[in-house]
Amino acid sequence: CLVDVRPERNSTCMETGSYLLNFKGCAKCGKRLPIKIVDKKEEDVEDEKGNISETITYKHVCAECKHVIATHYYNFEADDDAQEYVMMCLLCGRGEHTSQLFHLTNSIDE
Repeated sequence: CLVDVRPERNSTCMETGSYLLNFKGCAKCGKRLPIKIVDKKEEDVEDEKGNISETITYKHVCAECKHVIATHYYNFEADDDAQEYVMMCLLCGRGEHTSQLFHLTNSIDE
């Protein structure tokens, strides 16, 4: 089905969609029809400190024969200091990115 298995995508982290440049065609039926996204699940969690986590999973399937091409995993986490994104998928690849948050203070020295 794939040109490359889990290609390195550096800081690219997709929470939805499909990396069509990596799709050769369905291994089961041979068609190269648009890929469908099914069984999408989202889980949002906020802990007692206000840190948040969002996890999204879904399956990429062949539109013709419903063969499962890959399972997509995306995770976003944020706390007071950073935001972290992670994507793992045989079709879309592996990517991760961390953004440090800078806090501005409104203090005036007198």
